[in-house]
Amino acid sequence: MQKMLIVEDDPKIAEHLQTYIHKYGFQAVKVTDFHAIMDAFHEHSPDLVLLDINLPSYDGYYWCRQIRKESICPVIFISARVGEMDQVMALENGGDDFITKPFSPEVVMAKIRSQLRRAYGEYASKAEERVLEREGLKLFPERLEMCWEARMVSLSKNEADIIESLMDRHPRVAGREDLLEKLWDDQSYVDENTLNVNIARVRKKFQQLGIPDAVETVRGAGYRLNVSWKSEGKR
Repeated sequence: MQKMLIVEDDPKIAEHLQTYIHKYGFQAVKVTDFHAIMDAFHEHSPDLVLLDINLPSYDGYYWCRQIRKESICPVIFISARVGEMDQVMALENGGDDFITKPFSPEVVMAKIRSQLRRAYGEYASKAEERVLEREGLKLFPERLEMCWEARMVSLSKNEADIIESLMDRHPRVAGREDLLEKLWDDQSYVDENTLNVNIARVRKKFQQLGIPDAVETVRGAGYRLNVSWKSEGKR
């Protein structure tokens, strides 16, 4: 039975989430010591984390970064903050999705099931490790790493999925709707800006490898991989 870790300092909301998650056949554990969230994470080894932003001592962004140092398990932020920048910050700090309060329990469960399918279920790779290569650039989708010459960067699941789509489609355009469908099973709950944020993160990862302008925006269509490193790399 898959287990959720609920990091929410409002006891009524935490109880509501736990009750609803149990109703749908999952385990759910509530954090009670908000100064020792990583201790709870280590103790329970959750398959998914529901994480509030406003927490005692350190905020949810901080705790998400700590989780990302050790795990790629899905993290869904749940917050009363509705600003676009809050959602951007959640994704930039390693979150996989964002739900605003007040929330519908059905939406929460749809997003939980979506993230679990992507990370562990029918959409998770069960084959031997794959390697995608374009002109010396290598993507390891199951390892969540990308390499160019002697450099390597770690990727989030979303970043790896986007890069894989761009590499698969190259030199064709990867449409926005196709990317949204690959990243999120139920697009009706996805803000269009969420894809923009993830594309920006992908561009930063290419830049960390010393590859500028790797992702080209095709207005009105989507994105295309620009093999800008071809002339610089080893043939």
